[in-house]
Amino acid sequence: MWVLIALLLLDPRTGRAATMDKPILSLHPPWTTIFKGERVTLRCDGYHPLLLELRPISTLWYLGHLLLPSHKKSIEVQTPGVYRCQTRGAPVSDPIHLSVSNDWLILQVPYAMVFEGEQLVIRCRGWYDKVVYKLHYYKDGHVMRYFQSSANYTIPQAQASDSGHYQCSGTLRIPVESTPMFSAKVVVTIQELFASPVLKVVHKPESRSGGGVTLRCETSLHPQKQDTPLQFSFYKYSRPVRRFDWGAEYTVPETETEDLESYWCEAATVPRSVRKRSPWLQLSGRGSFSSTSTITTRAPVPAAMSKNPISKPLSFRKPPDPRSVSFITSAPNSTLTRTLASVPSIPTPGPTACTSLASLGQSTYSLKSNMDLLLQEMQLLKGLLRQVVLELKEPHTVLGLRGTPEIPILDLGVNPAIPETTGRG
Repeated sequence: MWVLIALLLLDPRTGRAATMDKPILSLHPPWTTIFKGERVTLRCDGYHPLLLELRPISTLWYLGHLLLPSHKKSIEVQTPGVYRCQTRGAPVSDPIHLSVSNDWLILQVPYAMVFEGEQLVIRCRGWYDKVVYKLHYYKDGHVMRYFQSSANYTIPQAQASDSGHYQCSGTLRIPVESTPMFSAKVVVTIQELFASPVLKVVHKPESRSGGGVTLRCETSLHPQKQDTPLQFSFYKYSRPVRRFDWGAEYTVPETETEDLESYWCEAATVPRSVRKRSPWLQLSGRGSFSSTSTITTRAPVPAAMSKNPISKPLSFRKPPDPRSVSFITSAPNSTLTRTLASVPSIPTPGPTACTSLASLGQSTYSLKSNMDLLLQEMQLLKGLLRQVVLELKEPHTVLGLRGTPEIPILDLGVNPAIPETTGRG
């Protein structure tokens, strides 16, 4: 006898002891706002072990904290409030908030949570299904769609940016066309299907990973969407090193871990309706790895790049840490060019940098002197042009002027040859 009871208490699907999950409460039709006097149906569904099915199952219904007299699996209601249900031995279900309106227009949204990538349908309904004309749908005060008459506003693949306050407006013919009427605002929240992934380094024995570096693209699904399959893709700069696959790990070849490379990953649903990318992961060398929040301030320059910077193909790269780059402003100066040419491919400490900075200071001083001379010459040219324009406009006035204005000569450091003059007999 006791063996039979123990067998009946086992879950036939898993073979383990039966555990009661939270029942699922649904609303039919699936709108959280109705007109006064209308009725909707609430249904309480949940899994029940075999032992409990041998006798009638009792369902408890709650309106707020009030216990309703019905024990059926579904009930019809028309009273506004928060409804919950509970089956024997199971926890209480998630709530459904029912609103009742006496307005001419109501905006109806689904009672169930809408997740990223799913379809969102919003309905603007006239009093007892009267046709709504000149229909506008609003989101956060901005017009989203316009229809000549009653129609649903549908977003095929909702995203987090579609969350907000929605409202509709339109006219009714009662019997003549009325002035525009507005519904009450309704808050719509698009639930996050999975969190943005994070790329992490997985430390494994070198014998198993072949000496490379294993990266893992980590994310977490919403508790109600744990069965949603996800695929992962890995990138090096803008180039995909492994396209979408079911594996959440990727091994960087050992030959590539020596370079200062940036990797990132992307997680997506199978139809690609929801795609999210991770932040960059900075690989600072073999055996030493850090995320973008802990990037080292100084990093060695690859030898191949230092010898011939043009030989490496162009690609989209993560912007370098400004603290790890030494900015040197170059100037067209032969002394500075010779100094930079003598610098070896591997960075060296102090002396080379000091010599370059001294040559740069001399070049800057020479350039400043030339600029001052150029500005003086431009000022003189401006005065000559002004005098020419004045002669063209008022020639008589210029001829009556006494004397001739002296034109200063710009001294550019060149000693002009003085021609010899010979006196005439």
